[in-house]
Amino acid sequence: MNRVTFRITASILYLISLLPFPVLYFFSDILYIFLYYIVKYRRKVVLNNLLNSFPEKSRSEIEQIEKRFYHYLADLMLESVKTISISAKEIKKRFVFKNLEILKTYLQDGRSVIAVSGHYGNWEWGPVAIGLELTEKVLVVYKPLSDKRFEGLLNSMRSRFGSVMVPMKLTLRKVIEYKNEPNVLVLVGDQTPTREESQYFTNFLNQQTAVFLGVEKIAFKLKNPIVYFSINRIKRGYYECLVKSLIDNPEDTKEHEITDAHTKELEKNICFQPEYWLWSHKRWKFSPENLKND
Repeated sequence: MNRVTFRITASILYLISLLPFPVLYFFSDILYIFLYYIVKYRRKVVLNNLLNSFPEKSRSEIEQIEKRFYHYLADLMLESVKTISISAKEIKKRFVFKNLEILKTYLQDGRSVIAVSGHYGNWEWGPVAIGLELTEKVLVVYKPLSDKRFEGLLNSMRSRFGSVMVPMKLTLRKVIEYKNEPNVLVLVGDQTPTREESQYFTNFLNQQTAVFLGVEKIAFKLKNPIVYFSINRIKRGYYECLVKSLIDNPEDTKEHEITDAHTKELEKNICFQPEYWLWSHKRWKFSPENLKND
C-alpha cells in the first residue's frame, strides 16, 4: 500500500470508528451480506474447517454455525476499527476481566506472568483493555505484517492504553529488557506454524493439528506462571475475559504439557460457542502424513 492510499484508507477507518455502536452494527449487518452472499469470502475454507471439526453435527447445524460466524466476523471487523477512537471508559465497560486477582497476585509477589489466548471472541480488544487494568507493563506479542504502514496503524490501536507491542522474533529480547520488573507477556497460541516449525501435532477439534511450541519454550526459559484468557461474548459488543490459572511452575511440567493445556482451553471455548473462532483461517495446512512424504 503506497503512502497516499494508506492515508486515505486510514482517514476512512478513523471516520468509521467515530460512528456510534448502533450505526456501526447497522453497517455490520450489510457487511455480513456482502461477505457471505456476494463475495463468498473463504466460504470453502470455512465449510471444510467446520465439517472436519464437528463430524457429529448435521449439515444444517454446520451451515447455521457458518452463517453465525460470518455475522460475527463482520461485527469483529467493525469493532476492531472502533478501537481507533474508543474511549477508555467505553472499552472498560465492554471488555470486562473476571478473576483478574489471580494475575495481580502473581505480580504483587514479584513474578512476571505469561498470558495465553487464541483468535476467539474479540481478541483485538484484549491488548487494549488489559493495559487499563494493570500498572505493570503488558507486552503483547504479534506476528509482523508485510505492509509496515498497516502494521503501524494496528499497533497504534492496540497500544493506545499502555500495552507494548512486541514482534514475535524479538520476544525474548524484550522480556530481558523488562526482567527487573514484574510484567505480563500476552501470547496468541493458535497461529499456524510454517512447515519447518511443524514439529509437534496434537488432537485439536478432531484433527491432528500442528501447534507452535513458542509458549512452552518461553515458559521453560522464564519459569513464569501461565494464565489463560478465556474470552466469552456476552452480547453484541460486550465481552467477558475470564482469567484462569493454567501452570504455576512451568519447570515442573513434562514436554508438551503446556502446549496441550492451552490448546485444550481454547478447544473448550470453541466447542461451547463455535461461531466466535476464526474459521476463515487456513489452520490445517499440514498433517503428520504429508510432512513425512516430503
